[in-house]
Amino acid sequence: MSESKRRARYTLEFKLEAVRLVKGGQVAAVTAKILGIPKQTLENWVRLHGKGQLKGAGDKPVSAEQMELARLRAELARVKMERDILKKATAYFARESS
Repeated sequence: MSESKRRARYTLEFKLEAVRLVKGGQVAAVTAKILGIPKQTLENWVRLHGKGQLKGAGDKPVSAEQMELARLRAELARVKMERDILKKATAYFARESS
């Protein structure tokens, strides 16, 4: 028989920070990728947080530095996406005016 995989467990603080990023305007798919969690898991956390039912587990402690790093990675991904959009818009308008 194959060895069963253990489900990852996250602290409540980690979940709350991930939810805060999504509610703050971050794209759920990007945030999930940066944090290394499945997108559906993050969406479930957001839904449970809205109902007031979000709970955490202590098996995977996350330090303040790791939380800050995750926040900064999400912000960097958002800024890169904005930059790419602006690049495309600039090229479009430059081509249109010539």
